[in-house]
Amino acid sequence: MRHLALTHLGEQSASLLLLMAKSRHKKPENVRRYFKPSDRALAEVTSLLAPGDSRR
Repeated sequence: MRHLALTHLGEQSASLLLLMAKSRHKKPENVRRYFKPSDRALAEVTSLLAPGDSRR
């Protein structure tokens, strides 16, 4: 459940501090291992970073 909850919060643009508080981790690197963005979330970020590049 922790993985899924953190993933949903992360995909809704929750801050790293919020994710850390919710999961009660003290180190950012410990929270990052739980956060697994979906393919859709990765595609959205990629389109923001390279809006004119259709290869990504």
